[in-house]
Amino acid sequence: MSDTLTEQVDQVDAEELVAPEVPEPVLEEAPPAKPAKQTRAKSTAKKTRTVELTLTVTGTADGDWQADLLHGTTRVVQGLVIPAIAVSKAAKELHEDIASGIETVLEAAREQHRTRMEELEAELAKVKQALAELTD
Repeated sequence: MSDTLTEQVDQVDAEELVAPEVPEPVLEEAPPAKPAKQTRAKSTAKKTRTVELTLTVTGTADGDWQADLLHGTTRVVQGLVIPAIAVSKAAKELHEDIASGIETVLEAAREQHRTRMEELEAELAKVKQALAELTD
């Protein structure tokens, strides 16, 4: 009887060692998954109305300045003459970088006017001398 029991145990052990054949699942090709849309969270902040204004300030080497102002696409002001000192003060109020750029242009204009003034003073001195020679 012990032979029969041993044979049965051997037979059970052998069955456990052999894995049963399971058919492999057939994988169907699924279409590629679309990335989930990223949605922006709705803001709870109150919407503010923005106003688009475009201010263009132009200057010449002579120191003449003028301004144009657009509200959206509508021209509000065109060719308004602005004193150089007002441009300088406004630039300083806006930002240091803007002020330094405008100051460079203003300094060039000042130098040009100083040179012209010296030329005119020299010419005036010659005219005064010629007039004095004619009066004697």
